[in-house]
Amino acid sequence: GTSHWNGVWIAAEKGSGVLAIADARVVYVGWMHQLGLLMVLDHGDGYFSLYGHNQSALKSVGDEVKAGDTIAEAGDTGGHTKSGVYLEIRKGRKALNPTRWLNKARS
Repeated sequence: GTSHWNGVWIAAEKGSGVLAIADARVVYVGWMHQLGLLMVLDHGDGYFSLYGHNQSALKSVGDEVKAGDTIAEAGDTGGHTKSGVYLEIRKGRKALNPTRWLNKARS
């Protein structure tokens, strides 16, 4: 099938910190086709955030994280040609616009 992104690409220097967008528990760390080293956080109530193309993961499955914690290092894994991180927010199987989450994380 055809794959497409439902999130945003955030350019970042290779090795720079990837921050958790909200309090959560790490539920997946591993390799996924076209997303490279992927980390998935469970925020409760069916909300998840996905962070792809990481160079390395700094947290493990089961770890609790707070908003703003460094969870990974940006990279170019999964065949991406530029360094950064792919961020996707989901409510169950539905992708959500991450802008609201990013604005909340900045404040």
